Amino acid sequence: MNKQEFLISSGQRVQTLEFWLEQRWLIPTEAASGAQFSDVDVARAQLIRDLKSDLGVNDEGIDVILHLIDQLHGVRQAFASMRAALDDDSRNV
Repeated sequence: MNKQEFLISSGQRVQTLEFWLEQRWLIPTEAASGAQFSDVDVARAQLIRDLKSDLGVNDEGIDVILHLIDQLHGVRQAFASMRAALDDDSRNV
């Protein structure tokens, strides 16, 4: 989805999105037509909004939380890759 579609889907204001992009809390895919956002970006925007408004987390806390979430997803992907490699090895034995 493009920037306008993202704003509508996420319910965010342009200024808020621009700040989040500057902070690199959201990193859309770049295409010839401009920034492209995914459903994952919308979910991440909702998480950021909930952390800020519902839980009162400050910007530094948002940085830490998002970094930890990204690390967790990276570890999960690494484990999934390892599991797939082990499954392939066990099938070839």
